[in-house]
Amino acid sequence: MIKLFTLVTCWLLLFFASVDSKSLDPYKVLGVEKDATQRQIQKAFHKLSLQYHPDKNKNKGAQEKFSEINNAYEILSDEEKRKNYDMFGDARGSPGFDGGDGGHTFFRSGGPGQSGFTFSPDDWQTMGGQRANSKSYSFSFGGNSGGGGFDVGDIFSNFFGGGMGGGGQFGNFGGSRAGSSNSRKSSIMSVNSQTYKKQVIDKGMTWILLSYTPSIRGMQHYESIIEDVASSLKDALEVASVNCEVESSLCKELGLNPRNRPRIYVYSYKASESGSLVEYTGDIAVKDLKSFVQDHLPRFSKRVTWTQFEAESRTTGSLPKVMLLSTKKDTPVIWRALSGLYRKRVIFYDVKVQDTSDPAVKKLDVNEVPAVVGWLSNGEKQILKTRIHGKDMKSTIKEISILLDDFEKKNKKLAASSQSKKQNADSDSDKEHAVPLLTATNFDTVCWEKTPVCIIGVFRSSKGRKKLHTILSSVSQKSLVRNTRDSVSYGLLDASSQTSFLYAFDKSGFKSSDRLLIAYKPRKSKFSAFTGDVTSEEVEKFIGSILNGDVQFSKTRQKPTFK
Repeated sequence: MIKLFTLVTCWLLLFFASVDSKSLDPYKVLGVEKDATQRQIQKAFHKLSLQYHPDKNKNKGAQEKFSEINNAYEILSDEEKRKNYDMFGDARGSPGFDGGDGGHTFFRSGGPGQSGFTFSPDDWQTMGGQRANSKSYSFSFGGNSGGGGFDVGDIFSNFFGGGMGGGGQFGNFGGSRAGSSNSRKSSIMSVNSQTYKKQVIDKGMTWILLSYTPSIRGMQHYESIIEDVASSLKDALEVASVNCEVESSLCKELGLNPRNRPRIYVYSYKASESGSLVEYTGDIAVKDLKSFVQDHLPRFSKRVTWTQFEAESRTTGSLPKVMLLSTKKDTPVIWRALSGLYRKRVIFYDVKVQDTSDPAVKKLDVNEVPAVVGWLSNGEKQILKTRIHGKDMKSTIKEISILLDDFEKKNKKLAASSQSKKQNADSDSDKEHAVPLLTATNFDTVCWEKTPVCIIGVFRSSKGRKKLHTILSSVSQKSLVRNTRDSVSYGLLDASSQTSFLYAFDKSGFKSSDRLLIAYKPRKSKFSAFTGDVTSEEVEKFIGSILNGDVQFSKTRQKPTFK
């Protein structure tokens, strides 16, 4: 076994001595300096990934180059891995591979969970009669190496019967094996059925949705592109991913089958007020994806001319209106994003103007553009903001959102105040036109001596009272003849408790009538009774005839009195 191990080791030393270690330097793979910023690293990665992506580049060696690019970015995009590489020449923190010009000499065991070693050919002064000039390499045995590597089992199957016992990877050089999954932390949140329904569906926000399965290669490239787009459109959209191996039912329901590559979707409000998923099929590049996303941002702001808006502004409603005055040819991205977030709370418009000399700008008394002007539901105009020049999209959206929130609160307060005034007015109106129930206390006030005629509605049931009150309240608001309101007063009388009052007019007390009207002239002590069908029309005719002098009055038997 020792002899076999020595044979394998010697073979591997000869094999790796031929590897050009410079090609494994992640900085050189991406073509960036060692002091490159994350932004510079991302740009280099995006450019090279697009150039060598297997879907776009079918040349021989493109797949291998694409894997090298992904491996290099995996190291340099992760702060801890990059730090380890810069210090030790190994992204795992092992001081075995040096990305510099000279080789180090180390020989040690593979660390926790590994049975391996790190060495440099320089420890062995000669190899095959000549000094080895290659740099050191790190090897690990078994399946716990934490990454891909050189699979000895594939090459030495005749010696080991199909593998190295536990089989695993033997050797790890230049980072992970080409095509293996990476451990770079992504800032993209994962969603399931519950969070998708709660946070994505019809909330007015545009989303980028990435569907994948863990076995798919190239995920970090897609994630990096999406993160860049999200960063450039901060607060105008959200991003999420769906693991279709875990959330198979959600992916099936939405048709998100990633097949052999990740798939990108946008939750769009372009077509209608309700959102829908639209697949992105363009190049996996920041510029192209960003353009696609912008095209699918909400479109709830109505693009109008000033003349069109003047016509629409005359219509009233419960929601406040806001309008953006800008020199942009199309509705700005920020305004579209806001129109989605506030689509059920505020009505959005936008108008293209030339400058402050534009008639629309002058008419609104706006002195600088871009500007946001608002109209409360009562038609009151307010200039919310002029000269909108935020530092970035995030700060600008936040600034305008605060203005819209305050404006909406003001409109709600106004609506509540208007409703209260209306209710008070209705109450006052009801009080003004209420027909009082006659009693000993108020009779002389309602039917006082100087009143030409007092119309008394007599009832014997609650139903009769309600009907008479409705009719007399309505009739009391009408001018049947000139100065009717000054000539007639109205009251109701409960016949079941005030029989003595009715005896003053008729010795029977009108006991046969459930509802009737008595027209009483206090000064002359005369009356006339209407015992027909008591309807609004008949009552109006009866009172109109009295005022015109067409009704004959009789003398009362005595002065009406109350119990």
